[in-house]
Amino acid sequence: MISAASRPYIDASVPVLRQHGPAITTTFYANMFKAHPELTNLFNMGNQASGVQQQSLASALFAYAANIDNAAALGPVVSRIVHKHVSVGLTAAHYPIVGFHLLGAIKSTLGDAAVEPLMKAWEEAYGSLAKVFIDAEAKLYADAGIQAGQLRAMRVLDVVRESENVLSIRFAPQDGEPLPPFKAGQYVSVEAILDDGLRQLRQYSLSEAQGLDSMRISVKREDGNQNIPAGAVSNWLHRNVKVGDILQVSHPFGDFLPDTESDEPVVLLSAGVGITPMIGALNRIALVNPQRRVIFAHAARSAEHHPHQADIAAAQARMPHLQVVTFHEEGNAPGALPGFMDLARLPSWPRAETNVYMCGPLPFMQAQWNALLEAGAPASRIHREVFGPDLLDNLL
Repeated sequence: MISAASRPYIDASVPVLRQHGPAITTTFYANMFKAHPELTNLFNMGNQASGVQQQSLASALFAYAANIDNAAALGPVVSRIVHKHVSVGLTAAHYPIVGFHLLGAIKSTLGDAAVEPLMKAWEEAYGSLAKVFIDAEAKLYADAGIQAGQLRAMRVLDVVRESENVLSIRFAPQDGEPLPPFKAGQYVSVEAILDDGLRQLRQYSLSEAQGLDSMRISVKREDGNQNIPAGAVSNWLHRNVKVGDILQVSHPFGDFLPDTESDEPVVLLSAGVGITPMIGALNRIALVNPQRRVIFAHAARSAEHHPHQADIAAAQARMPHLQVVTFHEEGNAPGALPGFMDLARLPSWPRAETNVYMCGPLPFMQAQWNALLEAGAPASRIHREVFGPDLLDNLL
């Protein structure tokens, strides 16, 4: 909580951040990386180049200012960000660096408008928020039994082409010790040392059921276009990883946890590479409760861009009450419905009593969220896996 004296200045910052947020965050990152180039190892430099990281932080600052008294709204956002921070090894020592350069960017961007009471208010607000993150991250590290930034050597057991642009990579601990515990929906960070020597970490959802003797991630190759650079790490993995290689991998984190253990019916919706955590959930249900009623719907560009079809077929063979619905924007693959996912074309289920989990591009999830609410599903039953600025779209 912040003081009563600071609150009016934070409230007054809402329109300022809406107008100047991207300029503030662009200045912040430029100054921080210049003073601390070692931090480029922790930040996604692809998102820096595309502007996504700057947009994400600007959105976070605005959402924090606009919802500073709304703990219920901010709580899930803080939890999601805390898991992301821990997956890349952020520590308490990083927060003073971030704070110094963030406050400096606010002051330099606003100029004469950055009066002393406003800056003191933001110093107080940043300190309050930083403490929330530091305490929560310390608890996550302790619960996982690891040190910040700790990675583990994993030997690649299998590499499978799942679709035109998705590769799955299965691995197990090189030391032969047991896998770390994880749940369906969680992700790991994978280290890549790129051709120019830059170290980068990327997060990939685990696409296999827990309870086996190996882990699997599924990596979409990001080809990029004239506006968005190609994914440095995804392309590196697609080009280089082969059976027998050693990858440095983080402990699993993430708080998007589909219910895989109960007997209740469940609905899993995905689009594109958002299928990854849903396949992990489906495989877990097939392993522990194959009699469960599950609706699994996925939307892809085409059959060639539809990954994990073998997993779905295997689950169908084990699960007599699994209902699979597929949508393809292009082509006429047998059994696939044409176009985008349409809630009206899915099997019916008791809306008020069934959990729905979804993952995919933001427009997909916004469309499904609205359709579900209109169909009578309560918001408390709808759960989304989102990253970056997409996480904040319901707060802005």
